[in-house]
This record gives sequence, C-alpha cells and structure tokens, in this order.
Amino acid sequence: MEHEERGTRQRILEPVDRITEVIFGLLMAMTFIGSLSVATAGREEARTMLIAAFGCNLAWGLADALIYLLRTWTERTRSRTLLLRLQSDASPAKGQELIADALPLSISAAAGPDGLELLRLRLLANADKTLRARLDLRDFAGALGTFLLVVLATFPLVIPFLLIDQTGPAIRTSNLVSLAMLFLSGWLLARYSGGNPWATGAVLALVGTALIFAIIALGG
Repeated sequence: MEHEERGTRQRILEPVDRITEVIFGLLMAMTFIGSLSVATAGREEARTMLIAAFGCNLAWGLADALIYLLRTWTERTRSRTLLLRLQSDASPAKGQELIADALPLSISAAAGPDGLELLRLRLLANADKTLRARLDLRDFAGALGTFLLVVLATFPLVIPFLLIDQTGPAIRTSNLVSLAMLFLSGWLLARYSGGNPWATGAVLALVGTALIFAIIALGG
C-alpha cells in the first residue's frame, strides 16, 4: 500500500522472473522440435510434434503458475512468522540472528550487527502493520503472467513450420530462432543483473546449441 501511495507500485513479475520463464518455455519447446528427424519427418508428423510441444508447454505453464503461487504464499508466511518471533520474547541478539538467517549471506554480512539491529528496531516499530499471507488478485495475475510466458515462448519456434513447406529447413530455421531468443534472454538477464550481456547471451546460446546436438545424437 505504501509503495502504491508513493507511485512505486511493485511489479507483478520481476524482470528476472519474466526472462527465466521465457527461457524455460524455450527449452521445453526445443526438446520437442529437436526430436523431429530431418530425414524422416513429414508434414503430418511435424504437425503432431508441434501440437505436442504446445501441449507440453501448456501443462508446464500451469504447473509453473501453481509453483509461483505456492512460492509467494510461502515467502509471505515466512515473513509473517519472522515478525511474530521478533515481537515475542526474542532478545536483541536472537532477533539479529533471525533477521540474518532471512537475508542473503552477503547482505547480512555487509550489514553487520549494527545494521541488523537497526533493521530489527525498524521491523518492531512497524509491527502494527499486519502482514498478510493470503493470496490476492495481483498474485493470480502474476501466476497468469507466468503461465502465458511459458506458453507464448513456443510460438516463435512454430512460425518456421507455418512458412516453410519442407520439414528439414523448417526445423533448422526453428533452431536458429530459438538460439537467437536464448541469446536475447541472456542479454536481458545480464543487463538486469549488471553482468556482461555479450558473454551471458553467448553462454545461453551455447547451452541451446549443446541441447540441440544432444537431441540429434539421441536420435532426434
């Protein structure tokens, strides 16, 4: 509520969540499309495989959406439990330990005892603001976004099959599209995290290439 009043409303899905969901959907679709045999696949077989790829991403999109809701509920419940323990009979030292356990190790180490104590006091000062654990419409919107990202990541890989009559060239074009999307995903992740965009994009593209060759080696 406070973030909304200040005009800094929290995103439904963070950039890292959006990008990783696209990567997940891409890898799932690549495994299905890559399993098509260039030598033997006909148009009907390709159509069946594409339907299977879409159906698989549909199922995994639903599963990922449910996991998103479960993770959101778990994190909120954990935060509420932490605040309740701080409000109970926790000593300052015990309170600092609880907060340190809830933070990433590098952050808690950088904060030190003084920073952890300041955070403990701030949390206790705002203890009257009830932390809710229940899910709301924004959470379900985030789950819907997760589902759509996984499913929609399939479509760019399908387009070559709609435009190219021959299955072999369509498979290879689809592979190139998937590698380009993996490179772009790595680029965006690095831009978000402050890493090297070219290196991260190249690594993800190499992972995709290795996956394609592994599928071919296994009979795809």
